Amino acid sequence: WLKNPGPQHEKRTLFGDLLCFFFITPLASISGWLCLRGAVNHLHFSSRLEAVGLIALTVALFTIYLFWTLVSFRYHCKLYSEWRRTNQRVILLLPNSANISSNQQSLLGMQSIKRNSKETIV
Repeated sequence: WLKNPGPQHEKRTLFGDLLCFFFITPLASISGWLCLRGAVNHLHFSSRLEAVGLIALTVALFTIYLFWTLVSFRYHCKLYSEWRRTNQRVILLLPNSANISSNQQSLLGMQSIKRNSKETIV
């Protein structure tokens, strides 16, 4: 799929999403940790309203992060499945046997078809 010269736009989108994922994951983790630490400090030393606001911010941050990750992952899985569905070649190799019927012998004659290096042997 990565070596296929076809859909360049889809590959750029994949690499862009991977770059964002590797950038946003640590950023979201650190931001969430800082919000929770601030909420704990506010619970101990000052108002509970600010602590609740920081906890709500943390929940919203991780909800948006998980939603984006899920949507992005499903989008790229869909693109890969579509590519795989339209770009697959399968060759069925039948085993050689001493007691093969005449119908099966005609099928075995088809094994001599030239195989392409992109085909999958099953």
